[in-house]
Amino acid sequence: MNNKQRMYTEKLHKLTDRIFYMEHQPEVDRPMLVYIRGEKYALAVDAGYSAHHVEAFYGLLEQEGMSLPDFTVITHWHYDHTYGMHRTAGCCIAHEKTNGFLREEMRKSLEPGYVDFMKKEDPHFAKEYEGIDEVTIVPAQLEFANKLQLDLGGLTAEIFHTTAPHSEDSVCIYIPEEKVLFLGDSICPDFFNGCYLDKEKLAALIKMIEEKDCRYCILSHEEPLTKEDLLEYLYGELNK
Repeated sequence: MNNKQRMYTEKLHKLTDRIFYMEHQPEVDRPMLVYIRGEKYALAVDAGYSAHHVEAFYGLLEQEGMSLPDFTVITHWHYDHTYGMHRTAGCCIAHEKTNGFLREEMRKSLEPGYVDFMKKEDPHFAKEYEGIDEVTIVPAQLEFANKLQLDLGGLTAEIFHTTAPHSEDSVCIYIPEEKVLFLGDSICPDFFNGCYLDKEKLAALIKMIEEKDCRYCILSHEEPLTKEDLLEYLYGELNK
């Protein structure tokens, strides 16, 4: 890890007694990485921007005496959430569309100049991969089509595909015992389509959020929000 990366604040925050997170880092657009500690298994949310991102997260877990994740769920295919997958412990879980997108990116990454192109296109990528000339892209070992439920021991992880404006493979994770809903980047506009915000998809996403009995709604690039605060913001976006 280079000196610039070491300068970023890296701390494990406690959301509930069983959910912890390393906050997002806007300097390089790193998303939040989450650790959900069940009595039998531990589940992480998202696989990070790079091997360095994952290693920083795991270092924080080890400092707290926590085991590495048994499973890692991917919220969508974008590179800041997936290019650390090759470094993750345990089994990665993704929607079948996510794996499809990742396999296409794997193909592209074999073309000469891929990393240089990515660095020119995205200054955040250039910072994250400063001094690095290649990426390692892998698909998840386990994929699903609609929904999946994991018994972590005293905690249930309800993993499901959802309609969302950000990406067609958007996946959410709901932990009913803790009343926490993880939304990834699902509320955001479509980055790869001119930042277009499809309001029909946003309305469908809002309906899903309203139906969940949750206290906290967790977005990958924001601080944790209450359900009420997030819905107030989303209705403002919907009615613009």
